[in-house]
Amino acid sequence: MFEKKRISRLKWACRRGMLELDVLFMPFVEQGFEELDYAQQLVFERLLTCDDPDLYAWFMGHQKCQDPELASMVSHILSRVKV
Repeated sequence: MFEKKRISRLKWACRRGMLELDVLFMPFVEQGFEELDYAQQLVFERLLTCDDPDLYAWFMGHQKCQDPELASMVSHILSRVKV
């Protein structure tokens, strides 16, 4: 389980340089992060260390993430935001 200080850092890391990423990450960290198990939370934390152009390409479907754990997290986040 993540402590409050670590979650606060994650929320700050969710504020990206691209609006497209902000609208994915901010709601997810507020509403979906707590539902993840600890291993998935670590993967999400690692996802936030990736560069914005890579994240944008993965989330917009322009490229496939080669890391299976990160690719799974991208899919999970996208499934939560789709209506």
